[in-house]
Amino acid sequence: MSGQVLTPEAIAALVEAAREGRLPEEKPAPQRRRRMRAVDFTRPNKFTAEQERRLGRTLEAFCRTASTRLSAELRVPLELELLTTSQLTWANAHTQVPSNSMGAIFVVEPIGTRMLMSAESNLILGVIELLLGGTIEGGVKERRMTDIDQALARHFFERLLGQLTMIWTDVAGLELKLETVDQHLETAQMVSVSEPTISLMIEARLQGTSAMLGLLIPWSAIAPVADAFAAREDMSGAQNPEHASSVRRAVGNVEMTVRAEVAAVQLPIEAVLGLKEGDLLRLNAPASGGITLYADKVPVHVGRPGRAGSRRAVQVTGKAGGER
Repeated sequence: MSGQVLTPEAIAALVEAAREGRLPEEKPAPQRRRRMRAVDFTRPNKFTAEQERRLGRTLEAFCRTASTRLSAELRVPLELELLTTSQLTWANAHTQVPSNSMGAIFVVEPIGTRMLMSAESNLILGVIELLLGGTIEGGVKERRMTDIDQALARHFFERLLGQLTMIWTDVAGLELKLETVDQHLETAQMVSVSEPTISLMIEARLQGTSAMLGLLIPWSAIAPVADAFAAREDMSGAQNPEHASSVRRAVGNVEMTVRAEVAAVQLPIEAVLGLKEGDLLRLNAPASGGITLYADKVPVHVGRPGRAGSRRAVQVTGKAGGER
């Protein structure tokens, strides 16, 4: 009724109603509810989206190079694949690591910070069996690790960090050095429990077995060089000669099969099955043409066959395609 002018009759009616206790009840003014915003403290946002994507791309490159290098050393295929990239607190990222994992703490030089890499024990034990000349076709049995196992596990982590170092050197000029290897992950407390951390989980497939590799990167570990992981790649400008050399260094240790081919001819399957001892197969290539060296299926060089001591050898005479 505020803002209204009452007539004398209305005023008299209100006085009479007050005497009889019949005053109308005033409705309370509506109140706005306080807005509540849910905050998930397990999902920090310290790392930018670009930094998270860039770190994921470096791990994808690591998976490709490490798979090739370690497959050659173990003499069986080892496939590494990046599965998830998530930003958590250190405590929550730590709990995502499988409980049966072995941890490796390594130092990031020259800034002196630390990161954690983990690997499930069945992967470690499988790698150890293969390094010792055994096989894991029947599966890997869990057992207590000896001092020799610990040394071979350290060797495996050093090989992984060697491949990761090549990529991180190109991206941010960082070198990773292994510090300790421990079966008890609960002792690997390097930062505060609330430290924003990138958790990168990798699946490792080795002769029918599957295991998880994990890389935990606290914000403090890359804070001094965070800008290197935030820069966008500009592919439109002229290429820097240093970029080509950095790519060459990154792939320089990848092993590749090189084969020497005298000549090749295509035959129907009936002709192949009909070949017998003494048959003459025309290759339609002159002997003076030498041989061709192939990297996988790509011809790269031509050369002449020969010997180096007691071994067959090929002397490269020029590039495939006629260049000398």
